[in-house]
Amino acid sequence: MIFTNDTEASLGFAAALADTVPEASDSGDDELSTPAQLTALLDAWRFSGRRDGDDRELAEVRSARTRLRALWLLDRDDAVDVVNELLEDARALPRLVRHDDLDWHIHATAQDAPLARRLLVEAAMAFVDVIRADEMERLRVCDADDCESLYVDMSKNASRRFCSTRCGNRMAVRAYRARTA
Repeated sequence: MIFTNDTEASLGFAAALADTVPEASDSGDDELSTPAQLTALLDAWRFSGRRDGDDRELAEVRSARTRLRALWLLDRDDAVDVVNELLEDARALPRLVRHDDLDWHIHATAQDAPLARRLLVEAAMAFVDVIRADEMERLRVCDADDCESLYVDMSKNASRRFCSTRCGNRMAVRAYRARTA
């Protein structure tokens, strides 16, 4: 295990949220354009706490999505500044919690804090672990020439190049066709 379960889950959620933009989504559309789409994403990732379900919250989460995509692409030292800013702005106070069917893990904001603040802080806390472990190279953008998806490379030797098998297969077919043409 490279990271703890809650860090892996937070990074996975951050990537899933960031990948709702048209250039990274499976559909090619903005997959975070309605409160219902936000609810579906939160449910799929079992994101707990307060949800308002309104357009204001959606706009705040879309703004957070932009910040997370930018953070994902930073080098380690630049990421530190952004992570510290996110934690300071939220007045994050890490604490161990256990809820639902999840064992002890860290939350750094109250469950009734606004959703966008909570998801930014959850991501920032996960980035703390990534930065401390000097594993920023595991936060990747898909190597497929027509995909901008973000993903966490959890392979043993950090050799994964594509966000999904689909992208890997598509690029292999293109390379094969180019070789045989």
